[in-house]
Amino acid sequence: MTADKATIARQFIELIPHSKALGMEITEIGDGIAEIQLPYDPRFIGDPETGVIHGGAVSALMDTCSGAAVMSHPNSPAGTATINLRIDYMRPATPGQIITCRATCYHITRSVAFVRATAFDEDRENPVASASGAFTVEEVK
Repeated sequence: MTADKATIARQFIELIPHSKALGMEITEIGDGIAEIQLPYDPRFIGDPETGVIHGGAVSALMDTCSGAAVMSHPNSPAGTATINLRIDYMRPATPGQIITCRATCYHITRSVAFVRATAFDEDRENPVASASGAFTVEEVK
């Protein structure tokens, strides 16, 4: 992947309003792989009794990271949109910890890219959620 494509993908993701509002930070991007972190923020707590981050924030993180993985794939155009994204929540994220999502675009056709993603906190062996989805792509010429 060229540095220009990685730069374009990074700039695009960093300009998405909800990504900025949630404080998402890209920690890795390139060749169909993306990793984005979501810092713990009391504004995003879904359960005040436990301090657990709301699933909607995790969903936004996984969708954004998956799109970034598609955009960074060598056979993908710069833009993409979510067709579908199935997220399985396995456990609540530990309050106070950063949530990280790692997504891989593992297959791409002329019109659809397929992605798998995992979200985790400091316990990388015990995922918070996993996702699989399909994203639009334009025909590569």
